[in-house]
Amino acid sequence: MQTMLARLDQPDADHGPRNAAAVTTRLCVATREIKPIAHMIRFVLGPDRAVVPDLKRKLPGRGVWVSAERDVLAEAINRGAFRRGFKSDVTVSKDLLPLIERLLERSVLDSLAIAHKAGEVVTGFSKVEAAIATDQITALLHGKDASADGWRKIAAALKRRFAESPENIVTIAAFTSAQLDLALGRTNVVHAALLAGRASNTVLARWLVLDRFRMGDPGGKTGPKPFDAAQNPGME
Repeated sequence: MQTMLARLDQPDADHGPRNAAAVTTRLCVATREIKPIAHMIRFVLGPDRAVVPDLKRKLPGRGVWVSAERDVLAEAINRGAFRRGFKSDVTVSKDLLPLIERLLERSVLDSLAIAHKAGEVVTGFSKVEAAIATDQITALLHGKDASADGWRKIAAALKRRFAESPENIVTIAAFTSAQLDLALGRTNVVHAALLAGRASNTVLARWLVLDRFRMGDPGGKTGPKPFDAAQNPGME
């Protein structure tokens, strides 16, 4: 009964950012499933009837929602879900999927820069090792070009500190060292660690969105996280 009521209360489209912010779940126009808005992307139409991603959920106008997963979005495009959702002819750029991925990457890196300014990021191999031993860390970041030896040594330090459950510490290896350099305003950033804090929670929440987009919804595989994306519903 609750599911039926939820579906009756979830239109294919919202009617602007005020309405979009008033609910915590929405109907995916591709899968017809109701999901938390933290697991979805809102889309609006531009003046030229082109579909525009609204990651911050603030753009005016009628919006439709799609699960924030690459495969689901591809299905929405291929099956005309945006046309049905907006109830009109629309234009979908062939670059929409890579554009969304770039925007999600930028969102993570921007939040990482803010966390660094808040003192919640340490960089450098030795400082990361020290943070693992003495501080409450929530995630490790490795540049894509980090050496295998560096990975092994940090993994060993992590196992010494969290022998029972080192897998509870999130590992992010999605960015190059050059990207980390730009985000953190430093050079040669290969290894970094996030310390517990609100700014770090935002990094992790946004990382979950990017990871879900690339890999699909993990469902119950990883269990609930203390930095669940619902704590940071916007991308601003």
